[in-house]
Amino acid sequence: MRGTAAGDLTFLPLIEAVAARVKSIRHFVAMADRAHMPATGKGPDLPCCEELLADASPDFDRPSCNENTASSLCCTSGTAGNPKGAPYSRRSTLLHASAAALPEAAMTDLSISAGAERARSLFPGVLACAVVAAAATFLSEHYGAPVMLFALLLGMAMNFLSGDSPCKPGIEFTARTVLRLGVALLGLRITVGQIAELGFGPVAIVVVSVVLTIGASMLVAKLMGFQSLFGLLSGGATAICGASAALAIAAALPAHPLKERATLFTVVGMSALSTLAMIVYPMFAQAIGLDPRAAGVFLGATIHDVAQVVGAGYSLSKETGDVATFVKLMRVAMLVPVVVFAVLITRTRPEQAEGKRPPLLPGFAIGFAILVAVNSTGWLPKPLTQAGADFSRWCLVAAIAGIGMKTQLKELAAVGVRPIVLMVGETVFLVALALALMRALG
Repeated sequence: MRGTAAGDLTFLPLIEAVAARVKSIRHFVAMADRAHMPATGKGPDLPCCEELLADASPDFDRPSCNENTASSLCCTSGTAGNPKGAPYSRRSTLLHASAAALPEAAMTDLSISAGAERARSLFPGVLACAVVAAAATFLSEHYGAPVMLFALLLGMAMNFLSGDSPCKPGIEFTARTVLRLGVALLGLRITVGQIAELGFGPVAIVVVSVVLTIGASMLVAKLMGFQSLFGLLSGGATAICGASAALAIAAALPAHPLKERATLFTVVGMSALSTLAMIVYPMFAQAIGLDPRAAGVFLGATIHDVAQVVGAGYSLSKETGDVATFVKLMRVAMLVPVVVFAVLITRTRPEQAEGKRPPLLPGFAIGFAILVAVNSTGWLPKPLTQAGADFSRWCLVAAIAGIGMKTQLKELAAVGVRPIVLMVGETVFLVALALALMRALG
């Protein structure tokens, strides 16, 4: 019994310290509650900061009531530090007291804890998107269909995860932040030297076809009753690089209730049309008698997605595949000016005048341009650029899966037939324009 009593006595200082802390906190709360008084031109009848902290534990780091702090902490009217009775600032008192009570290490621990909590909230959804991306890649490699299309279909089949579930924050994060990271890393796939090797003719074909296709798409979209921005989205996807361009341009456009549905429908349409073009265009090029180099320019300037361009080009010959790949990479390089154009259009729209305008050049577009410039120097080792390109593809596939999870099939079906007509028309226009430019430029 005596030993037990002695052991209990050793805890008395700790118990007293805890009790003092609790008492001081209760005192702060009581003082804050007393601050709710009608405005009378003077502050409420509260003690100065020294009195407020009088009952705190002796080791409490108390602020002094000098002339610098009195105006915000000393609340009684007529005090030396507050002769005019300035209104009581409850926030400043409580914040100052809280900052004094919490040591710097505790604040750091709180920041780390908040970061860890954020990571835990994102992990389930990010993991779900990664699993769908892996499954889509497996199916694409074994059945020869576009990986983006598989990711979309599998994501839409799992759209129940985007409801009120632990996966929702991670799916939102993947569909937005991971998407932008993947678009920026596309810059590791091209160099300025590759563009220069194409010569003037293919470069002119690419630039003119991109500009005219996007312009015609915006005009026709307006005539069909859509917003011109939908024409920019679908026309940019048709003219540049299919699903990847659609995601990049959508990321630069303003928020809209139908934006994600329009983006998803564009990605689905581009994937389907690109797969069809990969099968039909090589036969068409042979039927009209194009030589290997001309066939490569035609395929690279007209097929939507990079993977389908590579498949179609090398199905004819190695020379055709090389030229088609270079032309296609030139179209990918047009992504930055088109994204800048999209941002400029967004900033000038009336509905954006009062709200927060998007940056003139989004961060992912800056990253894309920087990676193109760095990759052009030859400083980056080939394994690193290949790893970056592969990681970019994984990010885009995971983002597509996330967008699919966020979309309901009934909403997609409600889009109607007009967007399909618009995208098919854009594809046919691009083919006719490319052939006309090839004939004109020799």
